[in-house]
Amino acid sequence: MSLPHAPRPSLPLSRRAVLRTGALAAAALTTGPYLASSASAATARLAPAGGGLYSPNAAPLAPTALLRLPPGAVRASGWLAGQLQLQVDGLCGKYQDTSHFLNKSTTGWLNPSQTGWEEVPYWLRGYGDLGYVTGNAAVLADTANWINGILATQAADGFFGPAYLRTNQNGQADFWPYLPLLQALRSYQEYTGSQQVLNAMTAFLRFMNAQPGSVFSAYWLSFRVADGLDVVYWLYNRTGEAFLLNLADTMHANSANWLNNLPTPHNVNLAQGFREPAVYALRSGQSGMTQNAYQNYASIMGRWGQFPGGGFTGDENGRIGYADPRQGFETCGVVELMASHELLNRLTGDPVWADRCEQLAFNMLPATLDPQGKGTHYITSANSVDLSNTAKTHGQFSNAWAMQAYMPGVDQYRCCPHNYGQGWPYFTEELWAATPDNGLCAVMYAPCSVTANVSGGHSVTITESTGYPFTQSVTLTLTMSAPATFPLYLRVPGWCSAPAVAVNGGHVSAPAGPAYTSISRTWHTGDTVTIQLPSTPVVRTWSAIGGALSVSNGALDYSLKIGENYVQFAGNSEFPEYEVHATTPWNYGLSLPAANPAGALSFHAAGGAVPANPFTQQSVPVSITAPAAQIAKWTTDDQNVATELPTGPFQTSGTTNVTLIPMGAARLRITAFPAAGSSGNAFSQPGGYFRLLNANSGKVMGVSNMSWGDSANVVQFDDSGTADHVWQLLDNGDGNVRIRNANSGLVLGVDGMSTANSANVVQFENTNTLDHVWTLIDNGDGRMRIRNVNSGRVAGVANMSTADSVNVVQYDDNGTADHLWTLIPDGPVRIVNKNSGLVLGVANMSTANSVNVVQYDDNATADHRWTFLSDSGGWWRIQNQNSGKVMGVSNMATTDSANVVQYDDNGTADHLWRLRPGGGPWFRIQNKNSGLVLGVANTSTADSANVVQFDDNGSADHLWRIL
Repeated sequence: MSLPHAPRPSLPLSRRAVLRTGALAAAALTTGPYLASSASAATARLAPAGGGLYSPNAAPLAPTALLRLPPGAVRASGWLAGQLQLQVDGLCGKYQDTSHFLNKSTTGWLNPSQTGWEEVPYWLRGYGDLGYVTGNAAVLADTANWINGILATQAADGFFGPAYLRTNQNGQADFWPYLPLLQALRSYQEYTGSQQVLNAMTAFLRFMNAQPGSVFSAYWLSFRVADGLDVVYWLYNRTGEAFLLNLADTMHANSANWLNNLPTPHNVNLAQGFREPAVYALRSGQSGMTQNAYQNYASIMGRWGQFPGGGFTGDENGRIGYADPRQGFETCGVVELMASHELLNRLTGDPVWADRCEQLAFNMLPATLDPQGKGTHYITSANSVDLSNTAKTHGQFSNAWAMQAYMPGVDQYRCCPHNYGQGWPYFTEELWAATPDNGLCAVMYAPCSVTANVSGGHSVTITESTGYPFTQSVTLTLTMSAPATFPLYLRVPGWCSAPAVAVNGGHVSAPAGPAYTSISRTWHTGDTVTIQLPSTPVVRTWSAIGGALSVSNGALDYSLKIGENYVQFAGNSEFPEYEVHATTPWNYGLSLPAANPAGALSFHAAGGAVPANPFTQQSVPVSITAPAAQIAKWTTDDQNVATELPTGPFQTSGTTNVTLIPMGAARLRITAFPAAGSSGNAFSQPGGYFRLLNANSGKVMGVSNMSWGDSANVVQFDDSGTADHVWQLLDNGDGNVRIRNANSGLVLGVDGMSTANSANVVQFENTNTLDHVWTLIDNGDGRMRIRNVNSGRVAGVANMSTADSVNVVQYDDNGTADHLWTLIPDGPVRIVNKNSGLVLGVANMSTANSVNVVQYDDNATADHRWTFLSDSGGWWRIQNQNSGKVMGVSNMATTDSANVVQYDDNGTADHLWRLRPGGGPWFRIQNKNSGLVLGVANTSTADSANVVQFDDNGSADHLWRIL
């Protein structure tokens, strides 16, 4: 059958398209024969080859490098069995007790007249495989009931499940939820050998093939079609049905274009979809398509994955300008990215994909759940110092709703608690693979055993004894009924430069990683293979996030050990719901010598057996001691999210030793550390957030349709509280600012860099062009004009309109009211002095009237937080969060050097203040009663110095920044 050559249709995406950027990935796949059988070790990627005992690809599909073993072939032991048992006893195994989506009497998957979508398929996929890898009788029986019930709904035309899914996508079938369900059916068939399941899958895919190609352009399906391709190939290899090849072509031709392109910013779509070209390459025979998957991964990680842990910033969508380690990665994204790595390892034979899967499995996956495995959260961050059930409304994350607390999250998190269950079971199944030359391959390492057939049809069981990744040795012990000759392949991880391999005590050479090495010989019962994978702590510098540092040892990334206080705020004993709050300081930078940073680290191992659950602070068997310095000015925002890392290194004084533990054992963590030392920059916080209120219309500046896209129009709209209405002032270093949108991370610019009147103001990636630079001009009444440096024109509203959604434009500064904007500080803020770098607070954190306002080192106490309360005429009352009192002047004085104090809000004029631009993101804060501005007594830089009012003489202590 000829392959389609027509270009793919352009997809009308409901979220912005992100074009691929970033460097190309590694060189193309190794060509040539499969590793030759040899008594000595060899190294290479495992080249795809035909043959094998476990349903290799049938012509015309291209061969793969490794073959998937059936579920149940690998059984976990040790700590991995402990993780699976937590899952049986925890959220996945017991989820039917609380998720209404899994109610057998109301789900459309068993009762076609009712509704159902992805929740049952997601959950059943993980739940079933959990049964296959553990052999748990109750899970196996329940899985069979679900599978049989679903198959009982199949109609004569092959369709099954909720009837409304036949027409749910604009009159066409919604096939997205069927992809995870088909994967669940595949696993069940492999475990049971059921012919009924093969027949049912064939009938359903025949129904799918009969639909118009446009059905595969539906939003979720279009990005995730690679899952479907994998199942289609699997079924073709077992049935030889020719229509399946046509279905694969139709899927690819009509779905999202992943060739040299990232068609979506959605994190789960990226995690699942980036591999699509490599999967379709098995059908097309075009090796360049496999390289596209490498390029896609490099683009994703280059833009959004510049921090430890193996994930990327996907707290729903990747956003330009939001690559800080405080950003989150969705739990669905974690397990789907693991699955992509597992599949690509089999397809390509490139061990780097197994390295990447291990990194996610050992570092991010455990942290997606509470230590008992009874609750999950929506996002997991490399840097996360508080897990609360409160909304984050300043644009810190792509979603504003609460995503961090641990809970069952049936409706709050919905997809993630149903979908996470595939993580450990799939990982267990993929620890071992069959090879085309009838051998076996140790793909990833964990305590387990594998039973499989090898050359001559002999069955072999290999018991893998190890504490990996917490220990460095792996011992394989073979059991078989008769001697057999076959190759055994072992992966050497990329971080291991000096592996040591021995067979029955005899040395076998092995290459540095990343590599696969093979041992071909006649094996007997009792033979042993020992693999030593020595590692030492490594320090990595992340230039993309301000020169931050991370520490790893082997496959484990390490995080600061922070005291964790679990506060149950809802739920019950079976499904508790927890917030987690820090009980010890977290704001440390690593103080490491430049010449040999890893030399300052000390590794500690508890010794003995690895616990059944090593991913808790109490049980984790390894740690690292590191010299560090506290950075007092690195704090959380008012919603307890750690502020972004500015560019380091940062100057600190004194060091102390801190404990680092594996990331997966830390629910609160700093994993990407600022560099600290005796020299460097002063730590400065990124600017605070403002809403920009138009004087003419009373509406605020936002972005059309809350877009994340370059060149999206900036508009005015009623202040509805959405994140696109919030803007951050970034210091341009020359008395000007860039104005970044909290929702998109893009900055205010002018369309096409135009200098003409009425040109649209837009948002755009910060490329440092002059149209991205703005000057705040004092209007003398608390309002400002916002002038573009490139054009010299000011921001206004098209035709002076007062309507919603009207474009913001630039225009000559002609004095009209639509050119005037009030900057409204958003939420409780800190107010930092330019001269001292200290913040406004209240002496001794007092809550009494007439107590002095002072400056102090920013140590995150409540008296350092202030809220701007609007008054008339551009004036503000500035209220202290700790005391509830407002800032005023002692005795309503109008003289220089009078102390500024806090007082009950009684309406006097000295309680009113106005923001006046002072260059860049700095402001003078002027008192209405006296006309004087806020300053510091004697321009002091000391803690507890009194804040006073003074004539505006231009000194640096009169300038303040909102944080």
